[in-house]
Amino acid sequence: MLTKEKVQDFLKEIEVHDLVNNFQIMGNDVYIDMTAHSPAMHEKKKLEAAMKQAFASEFGEDIHLKLKIVSPEPSEIQQSQIKGKQIPGIQNIIAIASGKGGVGKSTVAANMAVTLAKMGFKVGLLDADIYGPSVPTMFDTEGEKPISVEVNGKSMMKPVENYGVKMLSIGYFSGANQAVVWRGPMASKALNQMIRDAAWGELDFLLIDLPPGTGDIHLSIIQEVPVTGAVIVSTPQHVALADVRKGIAMFQMESINIPVLGLIENMAYFTPEELPDNKYYIFGQQGAQYLAEDLGIPVLGEIPLIQSIREAGDVGRPAALQEGSKIAEIYTDTARKMVESLLERNKNLPPTEAVKISTMAGCSPKSKK
Repeated sequence: MLTKEKVQDFLKEIEVHDLVNNFQIMGNDVYIDMTAHSPAMHEKKKLEAAMKQAFASEFGEDIHLKLKIVSPEPSEIQQSQIKGKQIPGIQNIIAIASGKGGVGKSTVAANMAVTLAKMGFKVGLLDADIYGPSVPTMFDTEGEKPISVEVNGKSMMKPVENYGVKMLSIGYFSGANQAVVWRGPMASKALNQMIRDAAWGELDFLLIDLPPGTGDIHLSIIQEVPVTGAVIVSTPQHVALADVRKGIAMFQMESINIPVLGLIENMAYFTPEELPDNKYYIFGQQGAQYLAEDLGIPVLGEIPLIQSIREAGDVGRPAALQEGSKIAEIYTDTARKMVESLLERNKNLPPTEAVKISTMAGCSPKSKK
């Protein structure tokens, strides 16, 4: 005969007794009220399946488990998180970050933006790299200035547009040879204005090209806007990956808690133009893959070191625009994997936190293997 003592001992044995709020036994029916580890729906389903399997294995099929699983109350840290108000019209805000400088983060951000636009998405790009704005050069828009437009009686900045991407950068407001010498709060205020006081219109994605590292500007952006997810850019060598680990840790802190959609390995290998099928791993091989496996995040793409990427950025026409080229194909695959990772993130978070996008451009959530 099943007793409360047996059930209680079993709950301790499978280490869920601290999640149980109440349980009762009525004949062959066991009623258990529990609190899940996480508010995510998939965590509740996983807990329910594990409990039913454990009870059936321990007590047999004749015992019927009746579960009621509720979401946990938000912790004090979660309640104190400042996620910022949703920006009207912008569905998903993706932070493009790197642990250190010199890994080609801005080049990746520019090419990802034009690739998403080619896939049919409405895309914006905010150059938040205050001290080294490169978007005006990469999009051949140097010398242009955002104009003022009136939206609902309020004067707002109209982003500069090229290749189907709407852009704002501090480079549009400072001269090409003018140094931006600002303290953190001043830089953060300028960025907030470019986010909030801009007429972005309807966007599926707003990519934010963050400065390298983990500093004041990163925290200001994270606190000012509801970032949907982060993409980390790195090169393969150990010294770069060590800093990437810190960058990922910043987004995963409980007080920040922004999902990392994946890792992009830039300059993954060198391919000479005259030998397009050859790969030379001059910075090391599979460093990002090992790190991604260790941290439980996907690798979204491996971008080769090709001369045409640098040349295209210098002349203001991102390499991903080269129709039919190998690099355009690689960026398309990388962007598709990013959207799939985003779909997975949105599917697994509660509806109040997830932001859905309607046009998938052939992307779907990754299937479980």
